[in-house]
Amino acid sequence: MKTTSYYPVIMTRDVAGTAAFYASHFRFRPLFESDWYVHLQSREDPETNLAVLCCDHHTVPEVARRPVSGLVLNFEVEDPDRIHAEAEAAGLPILTPLRDEPFGQRHFITADPNGVLIDVIKPIPPSAEFAAQYDGSALPRDR
Repeated sequence: MKTTSYYPVIMTRDVAGTAAFYASHFRFRPLFESDWYVHLQSREDPETNLAVLCCDHHTVPEVARRPVSGLVLNFEVEDPDRIHAEAEAAGLPILTPLRDEPFGQRHFITADPNGVLIDVIKPIPPSAEFAAQYDGSALPRDR
């Protein structure tokens, strides 16, 4: 299978509010908007897309018509410190404070209005213990 595109779709009861959250705080813009579905694209990278879908829309299989739960979206960024400061200033919940992890990340975690966790990450060099667990091509380096 050759994939031509891949993006997460957040199922929610508040399509407009969820789309507005990602537009305001994570620099997305709508490419398609309806009352039941919004397709968002990053203003900074057209390859980064996200969609929001009304969880009880008729196109959703009946057994799955419920709001999202148990989801983490990872946004890899160049400057997590700046995004953290913006999130704090906007009053977003900071569920994990900004910190360096020995496994090779500087990150913090916030959440969207649906409870979807948003992990804002910058890869950093891991400790020697964790470096041994990486495939050489995936090893984070100073950027």
